[in-house]
Amino acid sequence: MAYINKLIRPTRRGVLRGMGAGLAASVLGSPAVLRAQTAGKIRMGYITPETGPLGLFGETDGYTVQKIREALGGKLQSANGDVYEIEILERDSQSNPNKAAEIAGDLILNDEVHLLVPASTTDTILPAMEQAELYETPSISAGAPWQAVIMPRGGGEFDWTYHFFWGLDEALNTFVGLWNGLETNRKVGMLFPQNIDGETWGNEEYGLPVPTRAAGYEVTIPGYFQPRTNDFSAQIATFKQAGCDIVGGITYPDDLKTFVTQCNQQGFKPKAVTVAAALLFPGSVEAMGPLGNGMTTEVWWTPAFPFKSSITGQTSREIADQWESEQNRQWTQPLGYSHSVLEVAIDVLKRSADPLDREANREALASTDLETVVGHINFSGQPHKNVCTTPIFGGQWVKGEKWPYDLKIVDNSVNQLFEPQQKIVALNW
Repeated sequence: MAYINKLIRPTRRGVLRGMGAGLAASVLGSPAVLRAQTAGKIRMGYITPETGPLGLFGETDGYTVQKIREALGGKLQSANGDVYEIEILERDSQSNPNKAAEIAGDLILNDEVHLLVPASTTDTILPAMEQAELYETPSISAGAPWQAVIMPRGGGEFDWTYHFFWGLDEALNTFVGLWNGLETNRKVGMLFPQNIDGETWGNEEYGLPVPTRAAGYEVTIPGYFQPRTNDFSAQIATFKQAGCDIVGGITYPDDLKTFVTQCNQQGFKPKAVTVAAALLFPGSVEAMGPLGNGMTTEVWWTPAFPFKSSITGQTSREIADQWESEQNRQWTQPLGYSHSVLEVAIDVLKRSADPLDREANREALASTDLETVVGHINFSGQPHKNVCTTPIFGGQWVKGEKWPYDLKIVDNSVNQLFEPQQKIVALNW
């Protein structure tokens, strides 16, 4: 990966070892450093795809960071009884993995953050994780299937990087659960972009084709498409020829809008379009106009989740209502994870034996045991040392009351946290 090779640098520890003893002592003992230590300021680096094609994933991050700042009042009391100042440094990855790696390295080496928080999406989290592991900085992240940020790094255990979210296998089984609720010919066409997410979801060993075939469906996979393409004619022709009743896969919002529009124009009208990422957001569904009605997707968080914030005490419903009232926009799934990843980060710093020490923060991170607005976070070693899985459901967009479309839970085959709100229905083109 280009961004890995581009940013390989010596570790801070290695740099210090290479300095002359007198120089190292003068740097570490300088008045500026001592003042920073006695001031007791904790610095957290928060990286989000605020802009770019993944901007909808970062839509709630700035808002939530400000809410947490207000709740904390700029102060944090740790387990050692001391009160520290806390500064959250927000950075925009611009939906670019190279930029995410560059920002993470800068936050670690120049801002000397005590904890790194890459908020969401594989393109932001994976390169930030690599920098955190390289430079021995604790990192907590959420908002990407755990395999997508663990497997590309070899799949082994890591010392500094922890992540919570559902697994790809759970999402894949959710897709199958949705399709099992419909009468179809059990032929599925799969749509994957030529990027890390597409390669992960389309993987023939652990991707979407595996559980789909195991459930008795016939799978058709045309060539992977280039993100931001303006022509899906080849994929549509392949799906039509195969007689696919279902389309499944992963795309970003703009690509799905183009694909669905061209499906309608070219007379390809499947009974279900179930796509990860692109159908998570009300805005992207609304952008498809009437074609958005009945689209299906995975659901990671809704106001129906029966959990409260460990920071503000708000329920999931109250957090969603506050967003809608203050932003005049419909709640969106990343809102729950924007909040919960900061819940875990703040909890880590509060429990740390010394929140100004990265190793102490790493130990506190590894021992996390916390109820958040997305569920219980605990790194118990399953399914991976550095991972905690969270609930996932199958959802369908239907015509709404207050907003153009509402996202309803229609499948709970993977997680029985609560009952479906209604049954899935076929698309009506």
